[in-house]
Amino acid sequence: MLKIIILVVVGFILYKLLTADQKKKKEKVVKEQEKMAADGVMVKDPICGTYVDKDSDIRVKKGGRVECFCSYDCRDKYLKRIGARNAGGGTD
Repeated sequence: MLKIIILVVVGFILYKLLTADQKKKKEKVVKEQEKMAADGVMVKDPICGTYVDKDSDIRVKKGGRVECFCSYDCRDKYLKRIGARNAGGGTD
C-alpha cells in the first residue's frame, strides 16, 4: 500500500514539473513576441491578437494606416467590421 502511495506522489510531482516547464516555455515565447513587437519587427493582428511579421502578405491599407493579419479569415472579419468590403478596394 505504501508503494502505491509513493508512486502516486512521485507521479504527481513529475506531472507538476512537466506542466510548469510547458508554462515557462509558453511565457518565454510570449515575451519574445512582445519584444519583437516593441522593436517593430512584428505587429499584432487587430482581430485575434496573434503577432505577425510586419511585412505580412495579408494586409489592408485604410487611409494612411496598414493593418497586418495572420490569416485571410481575420482580414475578412476586419473588412466586414469596418465595412470596407463593399467599398471595393483598399486591400493590398
